[in-house]
Amino acid sequence: MTQEIQRPASAIDQIAEDWVDALVDLDPTVGTYIGRSEGAGRFGDFSPAGQERFVTEATAVIARLDAASDVDSVDTVTRTDLRSTLALQLESSEQGLHLRDLNVIASPAQGIREIFDLMPIATVADWSNISSRLGSVPAAVDGYIETLRLGIEKGVTPAKRQVREVLAQTRRHQANDGFFAHFAADAALDDGNLPASLAKDLNAGARASAAAYRKLGDFLSHELKGAATEQDAIGRDLYSLASRGFLGATIDLDETYEWGIEELARMTQEQEGVADQIKPGASVHEAIAFLDTDPSRKLHGTKALQEWMQKTSDNAVAELSKSQFDIPDEIKTIECMIAPTQEGGIYYTGPTDDFSRPGRMWWSVPVGVTEFDTWRELTTVFHEGVPGHHLQIGQAVYNRRTLNTWRRQLAGTSGHAEGWALYAERLMEQLGYLDDPADRFGMLDGQRMRAARVVLDIGVHLGKKRPDGNGIWTGEYALEFLGHNVNMNEGFVKFEVNRYLGWPGQAPSYKVGQRIWEELRDSAAARGGTDFSIKDFHREALNLGGVGLDTLRSALLL
Repeated sequence: MTQEIQRPASAIDQIAEDWVDALVDLDPTVGTYIGRSEGAGRFGDFSPAGQERFVTEATAVIARLDAASDVDSVDTVTRTDLRSTLALQLESSEQGLHLRDLNVIASPAQGIREIFDLMPIATVADWSNISSRLGSVPAAVDGYIETLRLGIEKGVTPAKRQVREVLAQTRRHQANDGFFAHFAADAALDDGNLPASLAKDLNAGARASAAAYRKLGDFLSHELKGAATEQDAIGRDLYSLASRGFLGATIDLDETYEWGIEELARMTQEQEGVADQIKPGASVHEAIAFLDTDPSRKLHGTKALQEWMQKTSDNAVAELSKSQFDIPDEIKTIECMIAPTQEGGIYYTGPTDDFSRPGRMWWSVPVGVTEFDTWRELTTVFHEGVPGHHLQIGQAVYNRRTLNTWRRQLAGTSGHAEGWALYAERLMEQLGYLDDPADRFGMLDGQRMRAARVVLDIGVHLGKKRPDGNGIWTGEYALEFLGHNVNMNEGFVKFEVNRYLGWPGQAPSYKVGQRIWEELRDSAAARGGTDFSIKDFHREALNLGGVGLDTLRSALLL
C-alpha cells in the first residue's frame, strides 16, 4: 500500500501536537503508551493540583481551537473531535468524577501498576527508567489518596462495592510474592544479567511500590470504605455524561435500553438455533457441554495458546489483505503475548509511532487455568487482532502523512474502538471464517453477553424496571441476570458485574458502537448502490483514525 503525499501541517495540527506534548508532560505514562521516552522514569501528578493543571491546559487548548481556522476536512475533524473531547473532560471535572475515580478495572489503582507491562526492557537504560518509575510509585499513590480524600470531604465518593474489590487487588500487589516482587526478581537483559547496583535499586523500588500499595489499601480500609456510598447506581445525569464520554455521541438512553432488550432476544434466539446445529435438540448449555468435551477444540498450556493466537492472526492478515482491506506492511506484524499478570482478560496495546514496538494482543491467564477452547476464543482473536483493534489502531498510526499525532495515537472513544471490534467479529462471520457452527456459536456467545450488558448497565445506573417486571434493577439482580446470559464461571460473572457498576457507560459502548458502525456501512452501501466497495468504505473509515462516533458519522457523510 502506497502512502499519499505528505499533507502540510496546519495551525490546527500544531494545536493538536502541542496538546500531545502537554499530555505527555502531565502524564508521562501517556508517553510510554505511544512510545515516547520523556519522563519515562516518573508518573504524573494524581493529586488535586495535578487535576487543576490539566483543567488549565485543556481550557487553553479550547481557546486556541476556537481562534484558529480550518484549512481542509482533516482540520474540521481534528477541531471537532479534540474540542468535544476536551469540553467533555472539563465537564466531567466540574462534576467531580475524578474525586471518585476508583473501580476494579480502569482507575489509577490499576493504571499505576499496569504501565510497567508496556515499558521497554531491552537495555540497561530501559531498566534504569523502570527503577526510577518504581521509586516514583509512592508519590503517585500519595497524590491519588489526596484526591480521593478530597472526594470524601466533598461527599463525592465511589461505591463501597468498588472499594472492597480494589482493596483485594492492592493486597495482591503488596504481597511479598506479588507483581512488584516478581517483576524486580525476574529483571534481566537478553544478553546477560543487570549490573548489581541496578538490580539492587530495582529491588528497593519494588519494595517501595509494594509499600505504597499497602498504604493505599490502608486508606481504602480505614477511610474510604466508611465514607463510600452504598449506591451502585450513578444516576441519569452522571450516567449520561459518562455515556457521551465513552461513545463520543449522544444517544437516547431509554430507546437504547429497549433496543438492548430486543437485541438480547435476537442474539439468544440465534444462539439457540446454532446450538441445535451443533447437537440436534440441544439447549445452549447442552451445546456448551458437548463442545467442552471435544478434544479437537482444546489447547493445552499457555505455549499452545500463544502459538495458536499467532498463527490465527497471521493467517487473517494474509487473507484479508487480498479483498477486504488495504493492509500496509508496517501493520502486518502483530505479536500475540501471554501477559505477565494473572488477572484474567484479553486486551490489545497499539504500536509505537515508529512501529519499533508492534501492536500486541495480550492474554492474562488466571492462576490454575491450563486449558483453552478454540470455539470460544476464535472470535476473540479477530476482535483484538485483525480485522479488529490491531487493524483499526495500526492503520491510524500508519497514516502519519495525513494525521497529526493526537489523531493517530490518542484520539477516539471506546464506542469507536470496541464498536469496530464487534463489527469485525460479525464481518468475519459474513466472510465465512466462522462457518463452523461451533466457532459461530462462540461468536454469538460474546455478542449475547455484549447485548446483555447494554440492558444491565443502563438498567442499574438509571434505576430502570427489570426485564422480568419484578421491580427495579439492583446489583444483586445484575449478578443473576448476567449469570443467565453468559457461560462463564461465578468469579468471572462477579468481576464483570463489578466492572459495569464501577465503570458506568463503558460496557454498552461495545454493542452501541457496533450498531452505529453497521448503520454507517449500510447507509454507505445504499448510497453507493452497485458502485459501493466495502474495501473503500473500510479504508475511508479507518483512515480517519480514532474519533467519537458523532464525528465518525459526520465525516463519512461529508
